[in-house]
Amino acid sequence: MFFMKTNFPTPYYAVIFTSKRSEEDTNSYQNTAFKMSNLAVQQSGYLGQESYRNENGKGVTISYWQSLEDIQKWKENITHQQAQKKGKSTWYEEYNIQIAKVEKSYFYKKGQK
Repeated sequence: MFFMKTNFPTPYYAVIFTSKRSEEDTNSYQNTAFKMSNLAVQQSGYLGQESYRNENGKGVTISYWQSLEDIQKWKENITHQQAQKKGKSTWYEEYNIQIAKVEKSYFYKKGQK
């Protein structure tokens, strides 16, 4: 596990997506997750993301955005909506999405000032 340097200019927003994966269609999921990551980078206001999943299928993906409007546009992206539908029908047993406003952020890495 690594930690992404997330000291973007504040305020910014974090979309916290927690999920429990099903065991269905793993290859299709991996391909789509890769495509969604590449597509998100191209979206207005996108700052970055980090993602973790354990061996039991529980995971967290946090994406960072400049504004709530940017998050809404990403939610409405047609390719992203298609992936969301597939997630509900096949890839996830459950998920939760939280949106948080980040007012302040700190980053430390040993050996760096």
